[in-house]
Amino acid sequence: MGRLVPAVTRALDILELFLEGDGTLSAPDVIRRLQLPRTTAHELLTTLAARSYVVPVPGQPGRYRLGVRTYQLGSRYAEQLDLAAEGEQVAREVAGTCDETVHVAILEDTDVIYIAKVDSTHAVRMVSAAGRRLPAHCTSVGKMLLASLPEAELEVRVAGHEFTAMTPNSVTDPDVLRAELAGIRERGVAVERRESNPDVSCVAAPVRDSAGRVVAALSISVPMIRWSDEREAELAELAVKGAGALSGRLGHRARP
Repeated sequence: MGRLVPAVTRALDILELFLEGDGTLSAPDVIRRLQLPRTTAHELLTTLAARSYVVPVPGQPGRYRLGVRTYQLGSRYAEQLDLAAEGEQVAREVAGTCDETVHVAILEDTDVIYIAKVDSTHAVRMVSAAGRRLPAHCTSVGKMLLASLPEAELEVRVAGHEFTAMTPNSVTDPDVLRAELAGIRERGVAVERRESNPDVSCVAAPVRDSAGRVVAALSISVPMIRWSDEREAELAELAVKGAGALSGRLGHRARP
């Protein structure tokens, strides 16, 4: 575990004080309750205010309340809770149709985090778990999510990043990855063939929120003993349908 940054810890301590009392604080309150030096308390409050995490209370000079940025973070957290719950329900429906392992994942930096998973009932199936993190470039969900990023944001994440291989089939050349992502963007479906697991291939489709933004991806994973070109096409269609159903639950309305 890395070293904790004292200034960040103190700033978070201040934000957590707003959970108590009437939801407003002054610099003297912070100084008294956290035993901080006067200058430190004022500097931290000024910084939080500059980033809209706290704002002055109208008509009460020197007092602060939580700002819009904390609301936005809380809303995003709530969205992810909804996404995980709705994702598991849809994953269960998709898995019931194809009897293969279904995942829902989100992107964090250059990794994916699986937030929902429903297993196949077959004896031979993919071993994974909700909460697991994998390199995005080695998974179909990750490639789908990377392909959905604006070009400038994708470049920020790709430039200078060291892409490590999970299997001999993993794509580690940034230029090859960029070309593959362009194809995924065009097709609207991502396919990963034995890149994160030498015995498994996957297909994935994008999940959109009410604003049309890609917030997750839904994938279907299949052991190679049950994989074929025909099966890939069938599951790609099912993944698109499942991702569309989950998008609908999140308020997305597809264009006619």
